[in-house]
Amino acid sequence: MVTAGAAQAAPTQPFLLLDAARMAAYKAAYKRGSAPEMEQVKAVLSQADKALQHDLYTVTSKTKLPPSGDKHDFMSQAPYFWPDPSKPDGKPYIQKDGLVNPEAKAMKDDAAVAGVCKDVKTLALAYYFSGDEKYATQAARQLRGFFLDPATRMNPNLNYGQGIPGTTEGRSYGIIQTRHLVEIPEALALMNGSKNVDEKLVTGLKTWFTQYTDWLTTSKLGVAEGNTKNNHGTFYDLQVVDFALFTGNKTLARTTLEKQTLPRVALQFAPDGAQPLELARTRPWNYTSMNLQGWVQLAVLARQAGVDLWQYRTADGRSLQKGVEWLQPYLMREKQMDRADVTPTSNTTALMLYQRAAQEYPSLNASQVLALYPDFKSAPWEI
Repeated sequence: MVTAGAAQAAPTQPFLLLDAARMAAYKAAYKRGSAPEMEQVKAVLSQADKALQHDLYTVTSKTKLPPSGDKHDFMSQAPYFWPDPSKPDGKPYIQKDGLVNPEAKAMKDDAAVAGVCKDVKTLALAYYFSGDEKYATQAARQLRGFFLDPATRMNPNLNYGQGIPGTTEGRSYGIIQTRHLVEIPEALALMNGSKNVDEKLVTGLKTWFTQYTDWLTTSKLGVAEGNTKNNHGTFYDLQVVDFALFTGNKTLARTTLEKQTLPRVALQFAPDGAQPLELARTRPWNYTSMNLQGWVQLAVLARQAGVDLWQYRTADGRSLQKGVEWLQPYLMREKQMDRADVTPTSNTTALMLYQRAAQEYPSLNASQVLALYPDFKSAPWEI
């Protein structure tokens, strides 16, 4: 018998990006005391213990208000734009691709979105492996504070993302700053069974994500981002497809994949798998790796919407598989990029996506590649 006022348990949430079977097998190995799994879970628990102490992440603590005057509206500044030294007030700002203006970092809404997603996912993983409700308690607290509580919630729009002083209050390019939100459905799935994740919380989150998806697909900025050709278009599709699946709108997920994502293959990949739009940037390795990670995540989601992005080919042979294969000689240290990134680089993203794609493409030399990186440690919750 349920007592009056008792929280109603949330329905079981499915994984969207993570593989339930691989996660379960990893958990079983951890419970058996397998050393590699024990080491990585210990690291997760350590990170989660730090997350237990973190204050609420919010967009409402900023002192400078967005043009709407509403502190609940997300606001950020375009990171690669700097004051024009030839102008008395520096405006309009001018672009220095790949070089981040400290002014942009001083605006914290972007960091708040990334932070709440990272902490909630970490806390959810800690709950998944330990069963300790303290982790789910803090995750639910952060979720309610950021998305639901009237005093601190973020409004479901990005009207003022990546503004440029002297030019515009907000740009479509700011939408890439919410790409981390795809971690939230995974966190809920990891916390299935927790008494802290009740139906009210899950329903509230799905309402917020439905509203944000509506903004993404109908607003001027959202539509413009969907029409962007480079990595911004990739991560727009990723968000729309992920959020649509999370909120039960499989039709939107499939339509987006068929009408936008599949045609992007011809726009973004050369027949040999290179990504000309990303290679033209001042951080070519960073952007090719980052963009390809988005494609791998989209391929995982697409299967759930009945679309096979893994095996999709254009008439002239362009494909995701070719894109992943293009990485191989660079990861094998057989080739070097024609142009170095203007900031330090890492192979972590490329290795993660390469390893995940190898599950779909047996022709990839995953074991040979990974043998060159003994310090690289992957886990089934990373993709």
